[in-house]
Amino acid sequence: MNAVRAAFAAAPSLFLAFDFGTKRVGVASGNSLTQTATPLGTLAQDNSGARLAAIAALVAEWQPAALVVGVPRHPDGAAHDNTRRAERFARQLRARFALPVHEVDERYTTTEALAAGAADVDAASAALILEQYFNQPPR
Repeated sequence: MNAVRAAFAAAPSLFLAFDFGTKRVGVASGNSLTQTATPLGTLAQDNSGARLAAIAALVAEWQPAALVVGVPRHPDGAAHDNTRRAERFARQLRARFALPVHEVDERYTTTEALAAGAADVDAASAALILEQYFNQPPR
């Protein structure tokens, strides 16, 4: 067992994940013990200040060990405008909350959430992003 997996096993940690969008941000929670995620809801604040305030309330309530942000890319892996926006959002979270922020390739999470019939596609996408993080090989 490598060091990262050993740390997960020794101390289960709570994570919050975000499916960033310019109009809405889906939110999910999950823990490293079960490596599953649950959709929490969608933030629909109009500006980044209000959005960060809503996220601050979630961070205060849930006390996560780390945050996970989905970063969209084109099917071939190339970056686009929303890639840069999501990366900027991740940098804002790092600066604001002094927590580890992990970025995850989120290609097709919205498609998967829609195919599963999710009532809140953004929150379901955030849950898929977090599960992808739990399932990726340790770095």
